[in-house]
Amino acid sequence: MGNAAPQLASTNVLERRSIDYVPDAERHGSLLSQCTLWLSANLQITAIVTGALAVVFGGDVFWSLLALLIGQFIGGAVMALHAAQGPQLGLPQMISSRVQFGVYGAMIPIIAVCLMYVGFTASGCLLAGQAIGQLLHMDDNLAVIGFGAVIVAVTLCGYRVIHGLGRLASVIGVVAFVYLFSRLFATQSIAALLADRHFSSGSFLLAMSLSASWQIAYGPYVADYSRYLPRNTSLPRVILAVGFGSILGSQTAMTFGVFAAALAGPAFAHHEVAYIVGLGAAAKMAGVLYFCIAFGKVTVTALNSYGSFMSMATMVSGFQRRVQVSAVHRSVYVVTMVSLSCALAILGRHSFLQAFESFILCLLAVFTPWSAINLVDFYCFTRSRYDIPALSNPDGRYGRWNRMGISIYLIGIAIQVPFIATAFYTGPLVATLGGVDISWIIGLIVPGLLYYTFGSASRRRAPSQLLLPS
Repeated sequence: MGNAAPQLASTNVLERRSIDYVPDAERHGSLLSQCTLWLSANLQITAIVTGALAVVFGGDVFWSLLALLIGQFIGGAVMALHAAQGPQLGLPQMISSRVQFGVYGAMIPIIAVCLMYVGFTASGCLLAGQAIGQLLHMDDNLAVIGFGAVIVAVTLCGYRVIHGLGRLASVIGVVAFVYLFSRLFATQSIAALLADRHFSSGSFLLAMSLSASWQIAYGPYVADYSRYLPRNTSLPRVILAVGFGSILGSQTAMTFGVFAAALAGPAFAHHEVAYIVGLGAAAKMAGVLYFCIAFGKVTVTALNSYGSFMSMATMVSGFQRRVQVSAVHRSVYVVTMVSLSCALAILGRHSFLQAFESFILCLLAVFTPWSAINLVDFYCFTRSRYDIPALSNPDGRYGRWNRMGISIYLIGIAIQVPFIATAFYTGPLVATLGGVDISWIIGLIVPGLLYYTFGSASRRRAPSQLLLPS
């Protein structure tokens, strides 16, 4: 009888855990499901559009593809290192930030994370809405709202349903992209596109930044989807499974986006979905591809919605001194976030491309310092030795505010400002570097070194071993 409840929790479709610790008896899943989840999360239309931006904003095909690949590996390494924390700690990603920032102080990066979720969910609803509108011959705004309702339902079901959709979406995504590439190579002169080369350091680093930011932006919630893995799962194998799936999926989709933008020219903006389908589809296949695009957005948009719920619950729980979240509160969090995202998608649909490019580049300035601090602390100082009950106690081991961690984080953001180059803002040192944005590189290196030098108190705060809830 004593094992009945944990077994029920691990097999039930509706998840009952949220930001609380996942006991060993409820652990399940495999590395294959991690790979397929992140493969499907990247084999989708937003990744295609992100790759297209490298060409839309001045790059050629050959150098854009190379730069995107380099950025994938840099950002994918950061993202996959975060993923390995999940099975070690049995916790979602952002609540573990209380070790570095304090129980209350962790809200500072979490606020930025919530903004990220809203932006990415809005982009997913917009592009999926375009596909559904074409497929069902309905108004795009209504399609956005309908898609948002599906995301709410999937998110409320939780972890197991999201992973199941990831497995199905990975198969659909692979088939769709094999077909799209086969049509592309059969009907277009790809060799001519690759031969037209004009290297520009600014365009090259912009493409690197696009793919690196795409991968790094998963960091704040990638462990949310690995925390149910058994604790004895090999850390290097988690890194490889997650990293391989994410890098392969995103580079595949972004490569298609580069080709599509190069072929389309100005026709790509505001008609992204229709143009992509038109490249690969005869009339009979158009409906199938519109369905694949819409279904491909379900997994990643649910990831963002689920992560938003986890982050908002983490903020609120810091003041409530508990980590359990009721079903009612869970529903309120999810519906509020998805509704806001749908509203933004509808209001901003006519200026999507430029706004999205600036949005994901600005994300780097916020998330690279957080990633650097979190990874240095986990792999160099604490090494899985967390006091999990203290994470919900402002008077405990980690305190309310960790001034050192917060200060380094804010310095990491501030030091990037002179080097940022987006449509929203261009730093004073960008011109001297030939228009090249190197802010994200500085944002990874400087905070990491500062925390390694001055944040060693985290090692002294760490218990001798992982302390679990009773």
